[in-house]
Amino acid sequence: MDLESIQQALRAAGLDGWLFYDFRGSDPLACRVLGLPTGVHTTRRWFCFVPADGEPVRIVHRIESWALDHLPGKKRTYLRWQELHEAIRETLQGVSRIAMQYSPLCAIPYISRVDAGTLEMIRTLVPGIEIVSSGDLVQQFEAVCSEPQYQSHRKAAELLGQLVDETFQEIGRRVRQRRKTSEYEIQRFVVEWFERHGLVTDHPPIVAVNANSADPHYFPSAQRSSAIRAGDYVLLDVWARLDEADSIYADITWVGFVGSRVPAEIEEVFAVVARARERVVAFLRERWAEGQPVRGFEADEVARRTIEEAGYGDYFIHRTGHSIHTTTHGNGANLDSLETCDERLLLDGTCFSVEPGIYLPGRFGVRSEINVFLWHGEVHVTGPEPQRRVLTI
Repeated sequence: MDLESIQQALRAAGLDGWLFYDFRGSDPLACRVLGLPTGVHTTRRWFCFVPADGEPVRIVHRIESWALDHLPGKKRTYLRWQELHEAIRETLQGVSRIAMQYSPLCAIPYISRVDAGTLEMIRTLVPGIEIVSSGDLVQQFEAVCSEPQYQSHRKAAELLGQLVDETFQEIGRRVRQRRKTSEYEIQRFVVEWFERHGLVTDHPPIVAVNANSADPHYFPSAQRSSAIRAGDYVLLDVWARLDEADSIYADITWVGFVGSRVPAEIEEVFAVVARARERVVAFLRERWAEGQPVRGFEADEVARRTIEEAGYGDYFIHRTGHSIHTTTHGNGANLDSLETCDERLLLDGTCFSVEPGIYLPGRFGVRSEINVFLWHGEVHVTGPEPQRRVLTI
C-alpha cells in the first residue's frame, strides 16, 4: 500500500478517510489498492480504515488476525459481532466524511462492491457520517499508468496495427487462392500471430462476417463459424498486451470488404461511425487544452449525438469506450452515458478506447475502435493511423 499517496489523494478530495471492507474476496479493488498478497484467502470480514492523516487501523477476526499484517498501522481484533461493531464505532469516532467502494444507485457497477447491509451498519454505528463513492480514488490507484506501462501500451498498439494489416492480407490471399477459410481459422491465425510476437490476451479475437458483425459480442469458435468468401464484409476486433508484468492492453477494431468495391451502404455507415470517433477525439483535445475536466459520460454523449443526427441512434447499442489497463476492461472511467452515467473524471495517465458502432440486425455492423492515452496534459491516439475508409481486401 502506498500510504503517502493515498493520504495525499484523500486530503485533495476533502475526505477524512477511506474505509476498505472485504468478505471472502467480495472487493478485489480493496485487495489490490491495499496490496493484499496474491493467493491469500480469508473467510471472515475485515476492515481497514486509512485516515487522511495519521495511522491506519486494521480490524480483523481473531481466527485470521494475520490477514492484514503486511499493512502499517494499529491492529484491532474481534471475535463476537458486538466487538466488531465497537471497533468500527471507535475507529470512526469524530470522522464525518469517508469514501467506500460504493456507487449511489449502483450507477457504476465496477465500483459498487460494498453491500447495502454493510453501509447501513456503518451509518447506524456512526450517526451522521457521510459515505461517498471511491470511484475517482480507485482510478488513481487502479487506472493511472507509469511511464513503463505507457510505453508497453504503445508497443502493443503498434504491433496490433501490424497484425491488422497482415490479417486482412491473409484473408485476401486465401480467398484469391480459393482456399477454404472461415472466421475461426482467421481467429486461429491471429492467436498464433500473438504467440510469435510476444503478445498475450484474455480471450481470442472477434472475427465476424456479414450479419455476424451486427452482434457486438459475436465470437467464432470451432463449433460456430462462418465461411469467408469474395463479396463478404469482415469486422476484426483484436486486443492484447506484451507478455510482461504490469503491461497495458491495446484494443482496436477495423473493418474490410473482400472485393474491389465496397457497397455504398457500408461506406455510408462507416463514414458516420468514423465521424463520431473523430468528434470525440476533437472534444477531448479541446477540453484538455483548456484545462477543463472531462467526465466519461460527456465523451459518450458527443459520439451518440453524432450517430443520432445521422438517423442511426437506435443502432448504437453500447457505450463509446471502456477503460484499458492490465486487463482489457480496466477500472478507470468509461465513456458511457447509455449503460451507466459514468460521472468519473478522465484522469491524466489513463487509457481508454473510443469505439462508436452502428449495428443493423441481420445485415452488418460497423465499429471503428482506437485507443486514447491522456498523458502529461496531452491527448494521444496510439497505434496505427485511425481507419479512414473500409479496406478492400
